[in-house]
This record gives sequence, C-alpha cells and structure tokens, in this order.
Amino acid sequence: MVVFEKPKTLTDAPLHYCPGCTHGIIHRLVAEVIDELGIDGRTIGVAPVGCSVMAYDYFTCDFIQAPHGRAPAVATGVKRADPENNIVFTYQGDGDLAAIGTAETVHAAARRENITVIFVNNAIYGMTGGQMAPTTLPGQVTQTSPYGRDVETVGYPVKVCELLQNVDGAAYLERVSVNNPANVKKAKKAIKKAFQNQIDGKGFSLIEVVSTCPTNWGLTPQKALEWLEENMLPYYPLGVYKDIYAEEEAK
Repeated sequence: MVVFEKPKTLTDAPLHYCPGCTHGIIHRLVAEVIDELGIDGRTIGVAPVGCSVMAYDYFTCDFIQAPHGRAPAVATGVKRADPENNIVFTYQGDGDLAAIGTAETVHAAARRENITVIFVNNAIYGMTGGQMAPTTLPGQVTQTSPYGRDVETVGYPVKVCELLQNVDGAAYLERVSVNNPANVKKAKKAIKKAFQNQIDGKGFSLIEVVSTCPTNWGLTPQKALEWLEENMLPYYPLGVYKDIYAEEEAK
C-alpha cells in the first residue's frame, strides 16, 4: 500500500514562505524526485539570494549558499570537482537567475554543464519587497512600477526558456507550473527528467516553474492562482522548449 508522507529529503523545519506561496510545492517535488531516484547521499543543492535563501533548512541533502546570481557558476565548480558522483542542482528565482545571474545561466548552458537548474518565475522580486523583476509582465503593477511596467522605458520581460532555446549547449528546457493538480504532476515529471538527464550525463537541463507571489501581488492565494492562469500563462506558455535527445530519437 502506498502511503502519502513527507519525503525523506525534506527536513521537519517549518517553511517560512508566505501563505499561498508555491515554493513549498516545488520543494516537495524536488525532494520526491531525489528520494525516488535514490540520490540523496550524492545530491548537492546551490541556492543564491532570494526567497530560496533558506533552502538549506528544508532539504536533508548538502547545500551551498551562493552569491546573488552566481548559483550556476558555483554549481559548475561543484559538479566538475567530482563529476561521476555529485548530482548538483540550483534553485533560483527570476530576480536572481534572469537579472544579475543572466550571464552565469547562459554560459553554463553554452558549456553544456551537466547540472540541473530549477527556476522559479513569479514575475516579481519577492524577498526584497515586490520590485519589478526581469520577468514582470507588461503593465504589471509592482513597488517600482506603480503605473504598470512600461516597456517603452524599461523594456520587455525576459523569457528564459525562449532565450536558452537558441543556446546550442542547452539540452533540456521545459516550462511548467504548479497552479493545479494536473500541472503539479507534469512539473514533477519534468523535474525528474531533468535530474535523470544529469545522472545519464546528458548535460544542462532547466525547468522553469511559473509561480505565484500572493503577498507582493497583493492578492489572496486563490486570486493569485487565478491571476497566474489568466495573465502569466498566456505570456509564458507551458511546454517543452528544447529536448535535444528526444529530437535526435525522432529523426
């Protein structure tokens, strides 16, 4: 009989995230995947600055704290130090990966570093008070765009999967969400594939998770999920953006 219980790779520490935040769901999916693949003793997580800054409290596997945006660079060093044994993943937000860490992300992909990147896109700077992020939607109101994001003055949002799609070294890119049970199942499948790719030595994999930030969006958890579906998913369509091994098999 299958019993629903806490993954062994999650600690007993209470999560500090705001009510309705989807980080907790994503943490659980990552932990379930690590458990199912039996790689807890080999896995090393890398978290930079942001809402994920305390991820080391929630996972039983080893964790390293990286400077803001530098998680892919740190992960590269950890992986290359013992490539046969270390399973390395980064856990990053959009204010980190798509802003100060853009170069690290792009070049890790270009080098086809054999790491797994979990990218949480909630279209806002969550930890520091709700400023406009690189992924903030056109017209979206934030603390630093009180009249809505004006693309004429600050430019357009960065679409990470679409950007990396054109980087030759990227092996697997998929955008998922955890806004309903069906999408949670798809997200777990994508995360598991990204880790399996690393185990199999297939190279750079990134899973973008379109997420909510009820507190900084100024919405209730339920309304935040509705806003995500109505506004974020049309701008950030879900799906596989690149899978070079599936493409090769299809030829």
